[in-house]
Formats: sequence, structure tokens, C-alpha cells
Amino acid sequence: MVHRILLAEDDVRLASLVKDYLESTGEYAVTVETNGGKVQRTVSDVLPELLILDVMLPNKDGISICREVRPTFPGPILMLTARNDDADQILGLECGADDYVIKPAEPRVLLARVRALLRRYALEGNSDKETLTFGDLSICCNSRSVTFAGEPVDLSSHEFDLLLTFARQPGQVMSREFLFNTIYSRPYDGLDRTIDVRISQLRKKLGDNAEKPFRIKTIWGRGYMFVEDAWQAS
Repeated sequence: MVHRILLAEDDVRLASLVKDYLESTGEYAVTVETNGGKVQRTVSDVLPELLILDVMLPNKDGISICREVRPTFPGPILMLTARNDDADQILGLECGADDYVIKPAEPRVLLARVRALLRRYALEGNSDKETLTFGDLSICCNSRSVTFAGEPVDLSSHEFDLLLTFARQPGQVMSREFLFNTIYSRPYDGLDRTIDVRISQLRKKLGDNAEKPFRIKTIWGRGYMFVEDAWQAS
């Protein structure tokens, strides 16, 4: 099976290198879009399974594009960000990106991230049909949907994965390293704060208290814990 990828990158040389490298595996068909203002239309035309977005695109930046396509695009979004630019990385994750790669993008690293994201989506698509319920919170594994107090909650793929990981082990303290390895399927370097960003977003979307969280608690020095009986809407 050949997976369709849309690469939004205005560096023609890099885009050509990435396209050729990914297609050389025989696993992917890559469409390149160099104009940020045309990405959303190209997504509709190509119907990619995965979207790779450079943050710095002409006419419309990758962060804005991610924010616009995320509500309707069901596949993973991988951001290409400037080296050491934490702001871009955090913004991308908050807007619904699933992962990021720091530029200049090493093709082998990019390939590994693409494979991991598509593998995770495929596994999730074949996951069991259970529905987990905690008070007013409902998590449907089959449809990968969440409702709270009867209202749908719009989560990115990794936010859903994180919430499901918590919900399957309520009351269990989980370290940042464990959560990172579980969600991203790669070793934790001790510095990455992606998990913290996603937990912050989950708390915001699920009505938790940012200053004194009581639904997804911080256990200082140990990690985070999903509180089973804290999901009655106020």
C-alpha cells in the first residue's frame, strides 16, 4: 500500500530531496506544495494521509495552516520547525500538530517519524470498540471521539492518545518519560517538554483548573495522574 503525503515546503531543494527519499522506499507518494496560501485547497484535492508542514511558508505560515485544517483533517500532521525555536514547536502542538522535526530535516529522521505516525494511526484505527466513561467524560476508542458534559471535545491525535493512556490506568502516577515513550514510541531525552504542553492543552479543553488541576493532577517529582472521580461537570 502506498501512502499519500502532502509536503508543504517552499525550499525547493529540500522538498525535492525529501520527496525523492520518501518515494524511494516505495511506501509513499509525495505531493509538494510551495505556497502556503494553496495548502488547504491542495489537501482537499490530494486527500493525503499525512501532512508535513514547514512553519515558514510564503503567503500563509504553517501554524495558521495547521490551525485551519486540523478540525477537518483526520490524519497526522508533522511540523518542520526552526532549530531551537521552542515557540514554533509549542504553537504547532497547541494548534493540533502531532509531532515536529527540527530543520534542517535529516531525511532518515523524517522517514522514521512518518512511519511512526502512520503506524500509530493504523493501530488506532484497528483498536477495540470500548467506550470509557468517567462521570460526564466519555471516551470512544473506535471513533476516537471524546465528549464532556454532552459536548464534543476537539482533540489532536496525540492529545487523544494521552487522554486514553491516562483513562486506561486511572489513579496511576505516570512519569513524563513513560508518557513520552508511550505516545511517541521513541526514547525520551530528558529535556523535551512536549508532554507538558499536551497535558496543559488537555486540561484547558476538559475544564480542569490550570492553577490547581484536580482532574489530571501533577504529582511533583513523579509525574501525572488521572483522577477517576473528578469528571462531573460543574
